[in-house]
Amino acid sequence: MKSPTRGVALVAALATAAALTACAPAGDGTPGRTELRVATFPPGADAAAYEAFAAQEAQFEEANPDIDIVGVEYEWEGPTFAAQLAAGSLPDVFTIPFTDGQTLLQNGQLMDVTDEANALGYLDKFNPNILASIQGADGRIYGFPRQAYALGLQYNRELFEAAGLDPDAPPTTWDEVREAAKAISEATGKAGYATMTQNNTGGWQLTAQSASRGGFMQEDGKSTIDNPGVKATLEFFHDLRWEDDSMGDNFLLDWGTINQEFAAGNIGMYTSGSDLYTALTRDFSLDSAVYGLTVIPMDGPDAKVLGGGDIAVMPANIDAATKAAGIKWIDWYYMQKLMDKDAAILDAQTLEASGQAVGTPVLPVLDQATYEESLTWIEPYINVPRDQMAGFIDGIFEQTPVAEPTLHTQEVYALLDAVVQKVLTDEHADIDALLAQADKDAQALIDG
Repeated sequence: MKSPTRGVALVAALATAAALTACAPAGDGTPGRTELRVATFPPGADAAAYEAFAAQEAQFEEANPDIDIVGVEYEWEGPTFAAQLAAGSLPDVFTIPFTDGQTLLQNGQLMDVTDEANALGYLDKFNPNILASIQGADGRIYGFPRQAYALGLQYNRELFEAAGLDPDAPPTTWDEVREAAKAISEATGKAGYATMTQNNTGGWQLTAQSASRGGFMQEDGKSTIDNPGVKATLEFFHDLRWEDDSMGDNFLLDWGTINQEFAAGNIGMYTSGSDLYTALTRDFSLDSAVYGLTVIPMDGPDAKVLGGGDIAVMPANIDAATKAAGIKWIDWYYMQKLMDKDAAILDAQTLEASGQAVGTPVLPVLDQATYEESLTWIEPYINVPRDQMAGFIDGIFEQTPVAEPTLHTQEVYALLDAVVQKVLTDEHADIDALLAQADKDAQALIDG
């Protein structure tokens, strides 16, 4: 999911029609120009983000005078996305989390871009495991993976210091996370640790933490929710909530609201995507000085770090001219900065000039050598506090990644939201019974 994403997240609701012109004027109606509606930012992004987008829009239109870019505020949200796509109310180019790729392409809702991707000449550069998220059984491609992330532990350096903890030595085990959460809560009255619980994000985060304990939600087409890693995660939540009282009093958080609370200084730690810094500073006004990021703790020989990301796609029903314009935009706006030095520098210069984040840690969607080389191209423009993210940057490639479950992912996550909420709101919740029922319900979805 996007860190939504997320995921990976990452979940998204399109703004109202009145808000669609927030970052660009409507098409100018010039004869012969193709109007292309493209996703920009979630509602609430700061003015500097729109300034940077306007500069990039002008650069693209100068190179492509036959295309008129119209920016559309966009945020993917699981409960509403499918209806918006079916209703045709999404932009011509938008992003989806890896978890949605297979379902949407199998439903015939995404545009086939195989020939265009081949013509661009870099299809073989994609990480094959990532490309599989948007590749049909026949090998056809239905989108462009544009960004990936791994789950990391986000933490507030200021709250660490207030609790007498060293922000340059963040926790490395789940026991240490629990100890730090209790210290933060006792010293500050804030939630030492929090987790997402609704709009499918509770299931996403339960999946992430379970993977870090060696537990996985699906194997060989079967639901495996009822496993020791999932149970250990729920017991961890229970102990923080009911024994330590270190999780605050808000147990209905999703990707947006937990970010808002963290940016406001009300949460000491939580897990989310490694790319989250950009959204925290752009959309939630986070003070960069308080931000810290380290790897998610690993527990046991089978422990893995959950990864995710998003894909630039187009609806299956757009016309040929819009499709051609969309391919040009995706290639220019999303892809070239990953592999072309001049494009990477131009993108970094434009973002840096508008005060936008440059250098946020991500995982490569292309080969790792290309990614590492691209960091050298943009080094003069990097403005994120990467020293405050050293725990993640130095440790992530030592962890073994694992993808999110692929069968009815969002529906399974929705089931698990209720499980997480129950554990956090009922001290005597029967975790074994909850997992047995969730496993049964998830298998029914898969079988159906």
